[in-house]
Amino acid sequence: MTRMRRPASRRHAAFCQGSIMRHVVVMAGTGAIGLMAVFMVDLLNLFYISTLHNPALTAAIGFTAAVGFIQIAVSIGMSIGLGATTGRQIGAGHHDVAQRIASSFSVVMLALTSLIGFGTALLAHPILHALGAHGEAEHQAALYLYIASPLLPLIATGMGCSSLLRAVGAAQQSMNVTLAGALISAVLDPILILWMNLELEGAALSTLASRALVAALGICCARQHDLLARPVARFIRADTYCVGHIAVPAILTNLATPVGGIFVTHAMASFGLAAVAGQATIDRIVPVAFAFVFALTGSIGPIMSQNLGAGQVARVQETLVAALKLVMGCVALTWAILFLGQDIVIRIFSATGTTADLIRLFCNWTIGGYVFIGMLFVANSAFNNLGYPLYSTLFNWGRATLGTIPFVWIGTRFGPMGVQVGQVMGSVLFGLGAVGMAFNVVRTLDARPVGPESDSIPSLPPAQSAESAMIELDDLDNEAQEFDQGEEDAQHTALSDNRN
Repeated sequence: MTRMRRPASRRHAAFCQGSIMRHVVVMAGTGAIGLMAVFMVDLLNLFYISTLHNPALTAAIGFTAAVGFIQIAVSIGMSIGLGATTGRQIGAGHHDVAQRIASSFSVVMLALTSLIGFGTALLAHPILHALGAHGEAEHQAALYLYIASPLLPLIATGMGCSSLLRAVGAAQQSMNVTLAGALISAVLDPILILWMNLELEGAALSTLASRALVAALGICCARQHDLLARPVARFIRADTYCVGHIAVPAILTNLATPVGGIFVTHAMASFGLAAVAGQATIDRIVPVAFAFVFALTGSIGPIMSQNLGAGQVARVQETLVAALKLVMGCVALTWAILFLGQDIVIRIFSATGTTADLIRLFCNWTIGGYVFIGMLFVANSAFNNLGYPLYSTLFNWGRATLGTIPFVWIGTRFGPMGVQVGQVMGSVLFGLGAVGMAFNVVRTLDARPVGPESDSIPSLPPAQSAESAMIELDDLDNEAQEFDQGEEDAQHTALSDNRN
């Protein structure tokens, strides 16, 4: 049977026309708002702790961040797989299948993150000791992990629902959910940390409240879009296998950065708490300062994929060039601001000694290395959206291992400053290499538009009910009737023209 065409009213691909630079700026700018809010709350959290003038507490944040990055990387990878799989089904008109996959994989996501969260809490002291924590810093970091880690499923749920909302096109709603979590954390942090004198324990409780709100709002919004329902046991295995094809590589890619960060934290710990505190401060400044760069890497994907699907390879390359220009511009502007305002930053975080020296080194010199880190992120986004995800995994892990371990190891001979410089030097090599490979990938792309191939959607089990199947048949019947009516109208118009 001949496949019916879509109605003419179908939404067009917005990124296949108009200014590429404008598309990139608008997409990255809106995405940066949510990221900026979340990272700003983390920065304020560090500020409140620093006002207590206890280096052990500041260092403890650095140790908990190193562990937390691993947990978040797994959650992000699963949410990427969930969003990509359900988004593909929604785009194909199979909303019931998308709902079933989302509901099935949510069970697996909750189970896996619960295992990771409780496992981290049980092994908190051995993990922190391996990172180089000891004394009060280890005790405070362990206390934070005891409170926050067991409820890791909350943040995984929030991320998963946010990914589902973006998949259905509710990007603004997704951003609002994130902003709500950031707002409640911003309100609770000073109350719990300073006014109630709960210190790092207060920061953990504030984090839990924020994550709980994000999870609750995310579930509510996802259900409004009919994206979540009661999971069906017999479909969980097949649906998980479907999502896993994307989620597993995404998890492996996202794990690379925190693994490299753990090695850097361990190296800094050998020079005392002040060095760890300095690294923790920089780790909190970077996401706020470069929120636009981080948002940029997630925003150029739809632009590239739409133009690739339309066979407009020149616009794909133009997107890559525009993103790299914006990375360099953002880093240059941030560098100038922090170079001029470094004394203010040091005073704000009450930094002294080695902590202040590390912040000065970052503001004066090593911040420039984020040009190459931004290049790597942009290249990874290109690889993921142009059909070469393995390159993304290889370059990320290459930077986290060959681009971090030997350079940082050599840097330790020159003290904590050498560790920071060594961390940046590896990024230069892998950033340049990734961008070169990205341009090579673009040059080899097929300029022909992608056709409506049936195997572009993975085969899945049937819908969960006969009623769902009847709805799909009704949709197809209505679509066919619209198509036939359009053909009849065209024939009548042609006959009228001939008579005239």
